[in-house]
Amino acid sequence: MSKLYNVYAIGNALVDTEVEVSDAFLEKMGLEKGMMTLVDEHRQRELVDALEAEARPHKEASGGSAANTIIATSYFGGRAFYSCRVADDATGAFYVRDLKAAGVNTNMDRGDRPEGDSGRCLVLITSDAERTMQSFLGVSAGVCEDDLDEEALKASEYVYLEGYLAPSPSGKQAAITLRRRAKEHGVKVALTLSDPGIVAHFGDGLREMIGDGVDLLFCNEDEAMAFTGADNLDSALGELRQCATGVVITRGAEGAWAWDGDQLHEIATKPVKPVDTNGAGDLFAGAFLYAITEGRDYATAGRLAAAACAELICQFGPRLPADAHRRIRREVLGA
Repeated sequence: MSKLYNVYAIGNALVDTEVEVSDAFLEKMGLEKGMMTLVDEHRQRELVDALEAEARPHKEASGGSAANTIIATSYFGGRAFYSCRVADDATGAFYVRDLKAAGVNTNMDRGDRPEGDSGRCLVLITSDAERTMQSFLGVSAGVCEDDLDEEALKASEYVYLEGYLAPSPSGKQAAITLRRRAKEHGVKVALTLSDPGIVAHFGDGLREMIGDGVDLLFCNEDEAMAFTGADNLDSALGELRQCATGVVITRGAEGAWAWDGDQLHEIATKPVKPVDTNGAGDLFAGAFLYAITEGRDYATAGRLAAAACAELICQFGPRLPADAHRRIRREVLGA
């Protein structure tokens, strides 16, 4: 019998605002290019004020790494559930509306949202398409075991854990508990390392989240090398195979590697000129999870994910329109 949900995910809930900036702006504000940095509300307000003279923002959207992933899964035709935490404020209400408009069910639709401020993320895009993120988590930092939904978990084929939960003690524990309960219910577990900064500063937390192993691990080249300490990608893959049955390593313009437990598939990508890489890894994971939960093999899932990402990075924003997902699905999967 098929499951109600393709993917159940847990992660941060952040309303993303993208802004095009110069390298000089990053340097002036003391920002580490290409990294995700957690900031307090005062620092984020300081950056917003400084940006007023820099550029106009692109549209806002519900975000967070895992949210982008399962929205992609939903847009491709899958069914998804997202455990997160937003506040009882206008930002939180916007977040839940946007999530549900994308076809994703959530625990935050129950009307018992906490007091406080919902999370927000400034995504600063430079001319080389690199993204530098400054995240104020707000109440999202308190996502915890209470936000898990046991019935939705049992009705899912995969759970998906984002590495961005590693800095939060309660979020990390919620991810660990979700992994354990998933295995008890025969639900497969996928995890993403999320960001080189997370790997560098919270590697031990990521290892706790992985525990005795996961079914599928997503990362990019930099994250793979940093997490394993390897000096080449072959060695890194060998190390990652010790903690995951399947491994997907995205490689930018070089495509991706997808190890399915028996065979390594090298996934090619179409050459394009990127303008914004924000959300590309999230989309890749969402497309890949959609395809394998619909019975496709790793090679086919990789082709779908690569085709979607090649289109995404040629536009601004972390997500493609819903109809673009359906078109790409037809072109690659014929369905």
